[in-house]
Amino acid sequence: MKEKLIDLFEYTYHFNHEMIKIISENISKIDEKTISLINHTLNAQQVWNSRILGEKSFEVWQINHFENLQDINHQNFQKSIQIVEKSDFDRRIEYQNSKGAKFENSIFEMLFQAINHSTYHRGQINSLLKQTGIEPVLTDYIFYKR
Repeated sequence: MKEKLIDLFEYTYHFNHEMIKIISENISKIDEKTISLINHTLNAQQVWNSRILGEKSFEVWQINHFENLQDINHQNFQKSIQIVEKSDFDRRIEYQNSKGAKFENSIFEMLFQAINHSTYHRGQINSLLKQTGIEPVLTDYIFYKR
């Protein structure tokens, strides 16, 4: 299980990196929604990692300095791998969402949410890139594995 989750976080890291890169290369054509979504994608992974580790987290919709996004992506990746390598996936964690509601989920569920959530938003970003005339990044997992 650990190896599969590490693979999925490597995939997430790789395509977050590629998204940041294509946005950077086309920054003059990029709208606020795209900037908001790439930030949210990274922020959400940081939030899930922080919930698991009991650390201070970002706001889910905060806008970070664009030049820091690659570093945030890298830090997220390192923290996620640390969690995968050291955690009992069945352990349940209590946390509050961004609206203050209380929930409890297993570490596995939280990790899978972080992966799935980023895939969803990369799809949205690709749609916005295409609407702007920018060639979308092929982010399907199977392309990554080929």
